[in-house]
Amino acid sequence: MDILNNLLHGFATAGTLVNLMWAFVGCALGTAIGVLPGLGPAVTVAMLLPITSQVEPTASMIFFAGIYYGAMYGGSTTSILLNTPGETGTMVTALEGFKMAKSGRAGAALATSAIGSFVAGTIATVLVTLFAPFVADVAVKLGPPEYFCLMLLAFTTVSAVLGSSMLRGMTALFIGLAIGLVGMDQISAQVRYTAGIPEFMDGIEVVLIAVGLFAVGEALYNTLYEGRSEASLNTTGRVHMTKQEWRRSWPAWLRGTALGFPFGTIPAGGTEIPTFLSYATERKLSAHKAEFGTTGAIEGVAGPEAANNSAVTATLVPLLTLGIPTSVTTAILLSAFQNYGINPGPQLFTTSADLVWALIASLYIGNVMLLVLNLPLVGMWVKLLKIPKAQLYAGILIFATVGVYGMRQSAFDLFLMFGVGLLGVLMRRFDFPTAPVIVGMILGPMAEAQMRNALSIGEGKWSVFVDRPMSLVLLTLVTGLLVVPPLMRLRAKLRAAP
Repeated sequence: MDILNNLLHGFATAGTLVNLMWAFVGCALGTAIGVLPGLGPAVTVAMLLPITSQVEPTASMIFFAGIYYGAMYGGSTTSILLNTPGETGTMVTALEGFKMAKSGRAGAALATSAIGSFVAGTIATVLVTLFAPFVADVAVKLGPPEYFCLMLLAFTTVSAVLGSSMLRGMTALFIGLAIGLVGMDQISAQVRYTAGIPEFMDGIEVVLIAVGLFAVGEALYNTLYEGRSEASLNTTGRVHMTKQEWRRSWPAWLRGTALGFPFGTIPAGGTEIPTFLSYATERKLSAHKAEFGTTGAIEGVAGPEAANNSAVTATLVPLLTLGIPTSVTTAILLSAFQNYGINPGPQLFTTSADLVWALIASLYIGNVMLLVLNLPLVGMWVKLLKIPKAQLYAGILIFATVGVYGMRQSAFDLFLMFGVGLLGVLMRRFDFPTAPVIVGMILGPMAEAQMRNALSIGEGKWSVFVDRPMSLVLLTLVTGLLVVPPLMRLRAKLRAAP
């Protein structure tokens, strides 16, 4: 009853005209930021921190939260229509969503993305309301061995599911791991693998690599191999889902929500792991496996989009109850709290109850706003497909260039982006998946740090990874994913042999 009373009080605060305006502006701006490749909520919130320093704390946090989950909605738009993820969390959406767009089903892909985001965001917000302290308490008990094994599971899943073979997937993953190691070592602070180039000392920006591989790579590939494209982009489809597409989407929404929420609550989580796991799950369970990688399967859009938005909402659990940011954006949100002299943690629900419950209530309001904003605009987004290819890909290159240059105002970053774009062209030409590169780059340094921390706990003994039940279970899953598929293929060959 206390939770319900507090939530109703939060709605009363968040429902004031001023706070509703901030929520709407945040959602609209976040959607636009998500659509534009190269930009993101973290950069946007960081840029707006000085401007909003004079705004009342509750309104400011509602505004930033709107930008955060609005970007997750918007990021799926360019992933589906242009194969250009606006956010790393929407990379998986591009795998099937872009193929659906090319086959004339862009409207259905955008609709399942918007509705799935709303369903997942709403369910995750209810879970945040009811179980925030409990979920955070469970998640904080995981140690470095469990986090490292969790990342191994993500690496294995990505390599096994994406690409035409495990070898190609692993090759792409190791490229990403190598890129992720460039720069300063997180633990020893030693500079490594920079080849004497000063710009590499701080590491290579994930956004730069993502934009180069996806946006620039896609534009250059279509320019060079336009005659070989499977379908024209100048096709439009219906802006709604059929009954069959509804039936195929709603189980994927629920499964994606269930996968995404736990990952959002842990520091090693983020949106990348649950979206890839959701895609792997949908590909495994789907009755329409032939559509995956060819004409586009709607489950491959619905599940990852739900997982993405569920994980984003869940990041507020450790941020509010423990003061632990689990993503780059929540780290900046933490600094926004501290700018107002507020320290998130176990006492936050007591010392700043009005702000916390208004923020949680704004999540419900924001989800409705985003659904209202996105669904009517589906038809407008689909019209992007009518833009001639030359102008379309020229526009992508312009947005990518402006976005990457805006991060550090570095000409070197632009040369690197186009170099990575050429790598993306080669990977597409020879059928290597590009998504594992980003996963390896993001999670590689984290996995290294967790592995070294785990070995420190175990006094240098590798047995630390099998001594703890949770890490042992995860290692068993990894081993199963590596060993079982080849054995099953070998068994099938032996049965087929005369």
